[in-house]
Amino acid sequence: MTTQIHMVEDAASGPAEPAIRLEGLRKSFGSVQAVKGIDLDVQPGEIVAFLGPNGAGKTTTIDMILGLGQPDDGTVEVFGYGPRDAIERGLVSAVMQTGGLLKDLTVAETVELTGSLFVHSRTVDEVLERAGIADIAKQKVGTCSGGQQQRLRFAMALMSDPALIILDEPTTGMDVTGRRDFWSAIRADAARGRTVLFATHYLEEADQYADRIVLIRSGEIVADGTAAQIKAHSSGRTVRATLPHADAETLRGLPGVQGIDLRGDSVLVHTTDSDGVARHLLTQTSATDLEITARGLEEAFIALTGATDDEGA
Repeated sequence: MTTQIHMVEDAASGPAEPAIRLEGLRKSFGSVQAVKGIDLDVQPGEIVAFLGPNGAGKTTTIDMILGLGQPDDGTVEVFGYGPRDAIERGLVSAVMQTGGLLKDLTVAETVELTGSLFVHSRTVDEVLERAGIADIAKQKVGTCSGGQQQRLRFAMALMSDPALIILDEPTTGMDVTGRRDFWSAIRADAARGRTVLFATHYLEEADQYADRIVLIRSGEIVADGTAAQIKAHSSGRTVRATLPHADAETLRGLPGVQGIDLRGDSVLVHTTDSDGVARHLLTQTSATDLEITARGLEEAFIALTGATDDEGA
């Protein structure tokens, strides 16, 4: 497997070790095995998406990387240190979904307060500029939009100049514009060499921004590679057409057909023989508006994790 590696230019640099190393990681809650022996190395400079359906063990694993939970078995290292040691050295920060903000402070005051917790920190102006919120420095946190508050959390995470940033569902609740602006800020900072591990329900974010995707199911890693490599697990194409009252049974009987989705007047046929399906629709039915598309990350995600469409990542 080939992954893209960036040199760390101005992020804090740790020892010559993987940014994250998990070996034989296990964690149970009563009779429920949340994590079942995960082995994972993330190299410095990688941008890695950590995906899986609800209950797959993503958040439990992230909590152990951040030292918020202890494994029942196995080891967790961040740049060669235990999680809490790495955090004390300012090597790792996190951007979580909620919490951590005082609504009566301004954006700049919030970042300044965060910086006071570290022996060495970046300047307030610098991190606000990096996070793309320098223009709202004097605005009260309570008046900021959800997207602005998430970028504020990102700015707070940058204060210690960490070599690793962990993002746990960072864009949940954001609108499309907020998500785009947030990821623009993350990507621009990552281009400087910082390592990023993120969990998200939005598969297009993983497809667009990750150098590498790790899929987890039932506490185990089931796939690890680039977006193209992950997609390769989902062979075939999807033929979509407008066809009221489609005969699903006839379509299922065509050579190469792997599945049928009926959505109102539209029919989606997942197949390894798209030409044959298209020929049938155009010559044997009244289908219109026919289009053929390659199957993408969503199909591979469902195939590899067994997730249904409403489970997400």
